[in-house]
Amino acid sequence: MNVTSEEQRLIEARAGTGWRAWGPYLSERQWGTVREDYSEDGDAWAYFSHDQARSRAYRWGEDGLAGVCDDKQRLCLALALWNENDPILKERLFGLTNAEGNHGEDVKEYYFYVDNVPTHSYQRMIYKYPHAAYPYEDLVRTNAKRSRTEGEYELLDTGVFSDNRYFDVEVEYAKSSPDDILCRTTIHNRGTQAAPIHVLPTLWFRNTWSWAPNDPRPRLSRVVGDHLVVSVEHHQMATMQLHAEPGGELLFCENETNAQRLWGGDNATATVKDGIGDFVVGGVTAAVNSTGEGTKVAAHVRFMVPAGASVSYRVRLSGAPDSAADGAPFVGFDEIIATRRAEADDFYDAITPDSVDGDAKAVMRQALAGMLWSKQYYNFDVDLWLQEHGAHPLRSPTRRGSRNESWFHMINDDVISMPDKWEYPWYAAWDLAFHTIPLMMVDPDFAKGQLDLMLSPAYLHPSGQIPAYEWNFGDVNPPVHAFATLLVHTLDEATSDGANVDLTFLKESFAKLLINFTWWVNRKDPSGRSVFEGGFLGLDNIGVFDRSKPLPTGGRLEQADGTAWMALFSQNMLDLALILSETDPAYEDFVVKFLQRFFWIAAAMDPIGEHPDEMWDEEDGFFYDVLRLPDGSGLRLKVRSLVGLLPLCATTVFDPAVFARFPQLRATVLQYLQRNGDLLVNIPDPLQPGANGRHILSLVNEHKLRRILERMLDESRFLGPHGIRSISRWHLEAPYTFTAGGEDFIVQYEPGESTTGMFGGNSNWRGPVWFPVNLLIVRALLQHYEYYGDAFTVECPTGSGTQMTLFEVAKEISDRLIGTFLADADGRRPVNGDAAAFATDEHWKDLVLFYEYFHGDTGAGLGASHQTGWTGVVARLIQLFGHLDAESVLRDGGRPLAQPYRRITDEPLGDASTARLSR
Repeated sequence: MNVTSEEQRLIEARAGTGWRAWGPYLSERQWGTVREDYSEDGDAWAYFSHDQARSRAYRWGEDGLAGVCDDKQRLCLALALWNENDPILKERLFGLTNAEGNHGEDVKEYYFYVDNVPTHSYQRMIYKYPHAAYPYEDLVRTNAKRSRTEGEYELLDTGVFSDNRYFDVEVEYAKSSPDDILCRTTIHNRGTQAAPIHVLPTLWFRNTWSWAPNDPRPRLSRVVGDHLVVSVEHHQMATMQLHAEPGGELLFCENETNAQRLWGGDNATATVKDGIGDFVVGGVTAAVNSTGEGTKVAAHVRFMVPAGASVSYRVRLSGAPDSAADGAPFVGFDEIIATRRAEADDFYDAITPDSVDGDAKAVMRQALAGMLWSKQYYNFDVDLWLQEHGAHPLRSPTRRGSRNESWFHMINDDVISMPDKWEYPWYAAWDLAFHTIPLMMVDPDFAKGQLDLMLSPAYLHPSGQIPAYEWNFGDVNPPVHAFATLLVHTLDEATSDGANVDLTFLKESFAKLLINFTWWVNRKDPSGRSVFEGGFLGLDNIGVFDRSKPLPTGGRLEQADGTAWMALFSQNMLDLALILSETDPAYEDFVVKFLQRFFWIAAAMDPIGEHPDEMWDEEDGFFYDVLRLPDGSGLRLKVRSLVGLLPLCATTVFDPAVFARFPQLRATVLQYLQRNGDLLVNIPDPLQPGANGRHILSLVNEHKLRRILERMLDESRFLGPHGIRSISRWHLEAPYTFTAGGEDFIVQYEPGESTTGMFGGNSNWRGPVWFPVNLLIVRALLQHYEYYGDAFTVECPTGSGTQMTLFEVAKEISDRLIGTFLADADGRRPVNGDAAAFATDEHWKDLVLFYEYFHGDTGAGLGASHQTGWTGVVARLIQLFGHLDAESVLRDGGRPLAQPYRRITDEPLGDASTARLSR
């Protein structure tokens, strides 16, 4: 099969070449993280601040601006800038801490992940840097004055970009070979007057030697000669060289803490981490090492950039000495970058359906670029960290109650897909499962590796729990790894036409998922009735109470979403067992096990008869959480939210051939229904064939499905202009109130930022649109369409008089989600809200940010501004509905969300390939 150049590199990477050895694995914020927190009170934000970051050596990782590093972060390359007005070098992104922001932590910079490919052979991002002094104090002071009911004070609001007085700093990386990395920084002056800028590509070693005395100190040293060349020596790496373009100067210092500045103490070395900044900004000549060596070096050059003009500066980091273009590092440099950029065009052309227009194509590409830029080396030896805190539970002396004290088995030392490398520079388990969906479009091996990582012994708790996130690894996230594993396998199988399917991955994943399933059953079903709890389950403030804390009423919460998640988990495990049974009959017992488990859950969610303490409310046509009081009585908490929509998502469809291949399965189902049919009258008959003879397992029968969709597709309730809202808009005028202990607990529709401080106050599930759950709803609609076919129609929107099939409803929701990012006739993208620059300025309007969540009424982006992670699933929606039609879903079935795409063309692709093969 002919392939693109980038696909060829992926093939070579799978064979063991080092194309992935270097990438954008550098964090954008290491300060303020749990890893770096050695405080007594666990206040990570206060213990290690942004102000300290330029002067204080990190313990567990590094951060930088537009940076790359090797896959163990031994050596880092990033950019520093100075506009001759700022009080410090711009070496890292600035943002507010959780306490400083009126809606929690928030980066206050404008930067855009424009392009990237899975081997990182071409990468491009843009950072907007003002001519004037960056308004650090103004941002902190003004945001501190604002309440939770007010909007956030953003960098554009300060006026620092007025009259286009800023630089577009365009940073490109290209690889000539796996260990030959070219970096070109182009400075575009967007203003009407000439302006100065200092550009400092900076190379440094992560400080490991201060924490491990026997770890040799690596060296960076100037190579004697007429050129700007630095020798790079590290005992765990091959010798490298950094070549800097003529016109600059090399500045050396040590990546060591400036104890004198921070605490008035003595420094361990003559030069320290902030030495280059002190030299450039403060003119302190003694701050850099005059002998030309250290563990940190910058190639420093100053430009006066004319109005409207551009300048560039180039560096090249290469393997063995003189390997860079045979000793002429800048000969052919720009041509290599141009070639890699053209190859990136080829790569994305191959995975983009022809029906996708230019704007949607650009959104899809930027979403995938953001996914790839959001990889980060994550280093956290929890065992050692607990020892250093004197808090290891198996070692004495110890102090109890330390964060993550039961997770001492964990040693994290991997490149992981992050939710947002500034706001959330740590992995989150259920986010990561959704990350694999768009990642499968470009890098299936990496996607599978991420799932495998979370189930590996260094991550998965011995009890079977999957780690949540570093603030509390023991928090409970929705069990979506089986869903992601099934989807990844199905895509992998379809892409390879069933050849070379990785059954080893599937078997190993199944075994570990079985342990995790057992953990859920043993820990989160206290009554033993298949009614599950779980706490906040990733939905933060969606509930009446903080669902991760003891209830003010006592008792416990029986959660409709937790129970629905476990129904979906059961279905996913059943599907995986069916796949494995095709080659190993030993898995047939698991098919029966998980089928029975699903039936038990279904019966528990809506038992026979009408009871006030069951989750399904027949009068409302909706599922609710049930508050189980200490006396055993229960009552529904009637908040109409995603909690009640998630049971719709617990759906799977079987081809009729399944019963033919597994006659025991049909017999088991029949036997179970004969014994327990009365318990299952409220779900579809699993033996009743639907469209094309298919069978369905679902928590909702046709009656329930219609009742739920009537509310979900009502534009005055759940169906917003840009997707399904997290809480019904009906609660705007009819807030839900629950009184306990003399206190009123109120849930009201809030389409924008949260007005409460629950879970830090930096997310809101009480109205906004969240892409991952919307994706699950789209999947559920497609699954139901496979079963019911064209004969089943509903009014969409409710009250409109327009009847749609479930496929059309799925596409309608998908179109609304995608439309969040598309420009309208006036050039405005809903995601940008009222920001005029993004609507009218040619240098802003085509740069797209992928936020954490979106305003329920306007689609404006909210929360973390670079959470391409799970919002990146928009790329999969664009691709999916760019080639999928209703006829093929009914004809082919097979989990429509997992249908791959690759365009067929006989057009030449330059040197890369001459044809593309697709499905």
